[in-house]
Amino acid sequence: MAIPNYTNLKLKMPGLGRVIKIGTSFQRAYECEVKCCEHAAAIVASKELVAIREEVVEEAPDPKRSVESFEPIEGAKEVLIDPSGSKGKVVHIDTMLSSK
Repeated sequence: MAIPNYTNLKLKMPGLGRVIKIGTSFQRAYECEVKCCEHAAAIVASKELVAIREEVVEEAPDPKRSVESFEPIEGAKEVLIDPSGSKGKVVHIDTMLSSK
């Protein structure tokens, strides 16, 4: 049942037979507003962090998968990295890429 009056920086609420008024200064009101904004930003950031963690867990690669088990896709084209080099290092490029 409290009524804030932002013009006079007063908070009015009913008391026993009279109205209770609580006042403050502009500086204190500003400090409270800054803390409120920081708190709201922290809450939003924590919710976003939870959502990001869920996405990361879903998209994370399997750590138990062996690196040696990698095999190129069928239909991949071998392209020399440096045609003038003598090392013969190649890159496998898929020939059936989607339009995305």
